[in-house]
Amino acid sequence: MTSTDVTNEAEDSGPGGYAAARLRLLTEGARSGPPRRAALAALTDDWLAGLFTAGAGALRGVSLVAVGGYGRGELSPRSDLDLLLLHDGGDDKAVAALADRLWYPVWDLGLALDHSVRTPGEARKTAGEDLKVHLGLLDARHLAGDLGLTASLRTAVLADWRNQAPRRLPELRELCAERAERQGELQFLLEPDLKEARGGLRDATALRAVAASWLADAPREGLADARRRLLDVRDALHLATGRATDRLALQEQDQVAAELGLLDADTLLRQVYEAARVISYAGDVTWREVGRVLRARSVRPRLRALLGGGKPAPERSPLAEGVVEQDGEVVLARTARPERDPVLPLRAAAAAAQAGLPLSRYAVRRLAAGAGPLPTPWPAEAREQLVTLLGSGRPTVQVWEALEAEGLVTRLLPDWERVRCRPQRNAVHVWTVDRHLIETAVRAAGFARRVHRPDLLLVAALLHDIGKGWPGDHSVAGETIVRDVAARIGFDRADTAVLATLVRHHLLLVETATRRDLDDPVTVRTVAEAVGTEGTLELLHALTEADALATGPAAWSSWRGSLVADLVKRVAAVLAGDPPAEPEAGAPTAEQERLAVEAFRTGGPVLALRAQTEPPAAPAQTGDPAPPAAPEPLGVELLIAVPDQPGVLPAVAGVLAMHRLTVRTAELRSLPLPDGVLGTVLLLDWRVAAEYGSLPQAARLRADLVRALDGTLDIAARLAERDAAYPRRRGVAPPPPRVTVAPAASRLATVIEVRAQDAPGLLFRLGRALEAAGVRVRSAHASTLGSNAVDAFYVTGPEGARLPGEEAGDVARALEEALRG
Repeated sequence: MTSTDVTNEAEDSGPGGYAAARLRLLTEGARSGPPRRAALAALTDDWLAGLFTAGAGALRGVSLVAVGGYGRGELSPRSDLDLLLLHDGGDDKAVAALADRLWYPVWDLGLALDHSVRTPGEARKTAGEDLKVHLGLLDARHLAGDLGLTASLRTAVLADWRNQAPRRLPELRELCAERAERQGELQFLLEPDLKEARGGLRDATALRAVAASWLADAPREGLADARRRLLDVRDALHLATGRATDRLALQEQDQVAAELGLLDADTLLRQVYEAARVISYAGDVTWREVGRVLRARSVRPRLRALLGGGKPAPERSPLAEGVVEQDGEVVLARTARPERDPVLPLRAAAAAAQAGLPLSRYAVRRLAAGAGPLPTPWPAEAREQLVTLLGSGRPTVQVWEALEAEGLVTRLLPDWERVRCRPQRNAVHVWTVDRHLIETAVRAAGFARRVHRPDLLLVAALLHDIGKGWPGDHSVAGETIVRDVAARIGFDRADTAVLATLVRHHLLLVETATRRDLDDPVTVRTVAEAVGTEGTLELLHALTEADALATGPAAWSSWRGSLVADLVKRVAAVLAGDPPAEPEAGAPTAEQERLAVEAFRTGGPVLALRAQTEPPAAPAQTGDPAPPAAPEPLGVELLIAVPDQPGVLPAVAGVLAMHRLTVRTAELRSLPLPDGVLGTVLLLDWRVAAEYGSLPQAARLRADLVRALDGTLDIAARLAERDAAYPRRRGVAPPPPRVTVAPAASRLATVIEVRAQDAPGLLFRLGRALEAAGVRVRSAHASTLGSNAVDAFYVTGPEGARLPGEEAGDVARALEEALRG
């Protein structure tokens, strides 16, 4: 169907003809993108023009005007119709009647309508009071009626905008900043708002408004394509959902990708992120230029008065060879020759980051166009400038973004292309892979004084996840990549080996500390063998913390930090020549013995709660706010002594889940009673934390635990009732649980590792399954990252020995079935 056919079908101006033509247009498979938006706008124009002509009759001095997105001709399938009925104030009753004949047919079709009826004077007055109205009128487009009335309004509105630009543009910038604060950055969000988030369609419209002011203009390269891509995605989202939504929710991404002919949802997100990055960078450059122009306008009259006229030459302060500061930006010196100086891009970037200044767009473009490739291996100066750039802290981010905008990063580091704009489908991660790497370098810069080789720390931070662009284990792939990159940028063989070890094992410390028994000598020896030297351990410790802090708030805590520090201390002792001590049964502490005797005497559980805290850490040198002065809680130590009996683990875990307590670590062991008393008591030494609110009283926990052990408290039913009262939100189905046996992780017990979707009562269900399997739990280590739980259980047979391989596999399968059920 051609656009002429569609228009003819709607020529009767009736809602039925328009609705049928609109439906046919939106369901045409051959047309999409800008042609469909333009055709939909033209179809709607003709229909509304027909309604106007039929309703206006002999009325004069009236026109119908499209504003906002409709004014730009950008109608998505579920877009609002933004309309202004403009009149000269001659016949208010006739105008009101015409408005009814226009608005009601639109509403009858269920179309969203944003409408107003104003004279030109009222429209200009409202625009002067409401910035959003003024922005919409900048895109005013005549639809029907008095063309001269529309044209005069357009001319007046544009003149007002240009005259008021020194006042309105700062207001517009503040509006964009507030919106970004609320909605986040489009280029990093897993469920982004295509319109409202920073780098979205609203920002693209704001850049058009800045250009209309004639004060500054946005970089044009790629901007139109980026805007078109976001509009295409919004069209597909409207068609996929049947709703007027701009939020690209997880459950719709596969369908939207298919609508656009893309491979998968990750490909879709990557294209969205790339478009958002172009718009965000254009916004940064444009708003800097606006600020520079407005500052210059306010200063020049005073300078002219002082100097007697004439235009003063801008001051240029040297920063490095071929690099100067001018007017708050870093630019190239007049004598700079990028074609003869391949190190100049890195030197300029390092100088800008060190000075905390933006790198001029014109300088970056000149460097991209003229600088030659670096030799292989890089000269020492190039490597040193890269390290200086990475070690500059927070200013590194905006300088790196400027280099990326002109393709300089992938020219320096070709492997970067595979991680650029790559989404991370894990709620723990708040950044794309490439931005996470830069954030890790920023965090690592704060630890530069903690290590002997900060250059290796910073480069490892930049490259630790570089393997995520390849299939398989990203740590293994990253080790291979980093060996090549390190040699290419000029590190010697020994330093390259250290970098490879850091990348290969960048998750080793935190995973071991939170999922393994640190009292087991096998745990400590395994880490020591992987790390190799005390110097590498020092670097790995700093990298681990920087990586976690750059991941997101859920990835690091004082508790995790204390466990990692404890592991590092034990491994350092082994590397220094002190073997780890073999675990001993050990005499119980006085408190443990008191609890055990009391539990035996009463025949029931005895509890003790004790808060654990650590002193506040010293502030990192990264520009981040200092930590609070008060000690930070590590959780609460919960000691429970109970006469040895079946079902203790699920009972305790279930009671804690009922009271909304999160288990961080759990250790269980049998404690012989003193003075020849026959019998044993189970001692549970757990670290717990309240999900929210304050901790329950020990007496309440004990009362519920007594009932759970004697069978009068149905924990499973109570947890099911709570789940039913708070149904899960609709979303993407989580991957199935996975239970594995970790071979050779301990010679004292069999280690079973569980990876599953975190949920209240998860440890309770696992405890019941382990109890049913007839194994004893020596210790448990619970770890939660976002919505993912990773729990490790050290289990033995009834006699205290490791499980045979086949039996261990059977237990793992039983746990997996229990989680799937």
